[in-house]
Amino acid sequence: MACRVLITGHLGYLGSVFVPRFLEAGHSITGLDTGYFEPCRLEDPEVPAVRAVPEIRKDLRDLAASDLRGFDAVVHLAALSNDPIGNLNSRWTTEINEAGTLRLAELARAAGVSRFLFSSSCIMYGAAGQGEVDETSPLDPKTDYARSKVASERSISALASDSFSPVYLRNGTIYGLSARMRLDTVTNQFVASALTTGVVAIHGDGTPWRPVVHVEDVASAFLSALDAPRERIHDRAINVGAEESNHTIIEIADEVARQVKGAHIERLSRPDADRRTYRARFELIGKLLPGFRPRWSLARGVDQLCRGLRGLDLAAHEGPKYVRLRWLASLIERGAVDADLRLVRSREVAA
Repeated sequence: MACRVLITGHLGYLGSVFVPRFLEAGHSITGLDTGYFEPCRLEDPEVPAVRAVPEIRKDLRDLAASDLRGFDAVVHLAALSNDPIGNLNSRWTTEINEAGTLRLAELARAAGVSRFLFSSSCIMYGAAGQGEVDETSPLDPKTDYARSKVASERSISALASDSFSPVYLRNGTIYGLSARMRLDTVTNQFVASALTTGVVAIHGDGTPWRPVVHVEDVASAFLSALDAPRERIHDRAINVGAEESNHTIIEIADEVARQVKGAHIERLSRPDADRRTYRARFELIGKLLPGFRPRWSLARGVDQLCRGLRGLDLAAHEGPKYVRLRWLASLIERGAVDADLRLVRSREVAA
């Protein structure tokens, strides 16, 4: 059934993939985005074009009740999106990821929005060691970003009711092409580095596990959740991925080196390397969202990245455009945002 859907963060890495997929499924889409990453476009024929939709240009912290009226569902993707950004200023993560999410959910419930799909993360399981984690496992967030996801799930859950039905989709480590590309997630970073330098650099020893998931499969999971019967997924947390998507860092690096001719792996064994390791289980998503069928293996996803990124000017793969922390830092340096990370000079952002 076609729904009127508000997608927050529609101009970001995930949102740029979600919008065309939701439109193709027949849903009516409005986007909500502050516009931080709008200029971070990747022009490539392999990537679906950015689709223009009606939009609300507003910071999550400034939402009003009128912004939420008339929607059947909210797909909440907007957030300061990874651990290094949280380290830049933890207050921003608290204000945007936690307080902003709670405000959005409160306004959505008051406006009569019946479905609320929250983009959460498996990162909240922390360092689970060699054991496997599922939706019942203890949460052990290690960073501000991970803690913001835990806090948001709990605050949204407190609002769940007969008329307001949230679901928390805990994505694995996302990779794959997007019209607004990120090269600061592990698989994307490895491919960009291999193509530009011939080196796949592993910061640690390569043994940590990650449940990687392709961005297109994440979009499919959200579409399946929107279509699922309310009673099946009401107020539930669901890991998003597939059993075969658990890989060690060295396995990911090996696949990239195999597909990029001439590339080789270097183990840097840096003392500050991220040593968190966890393998996620994905039985629940198959039971609760039977319409969800992951299509992307790691090998296929790396092939897509190699085809999509090869030949492009990726000299800036370590620069600001495709690395979220560095892009925000550049906005701060240029005075495009203020001390509260609010946009003040849109022309500077575009530059």
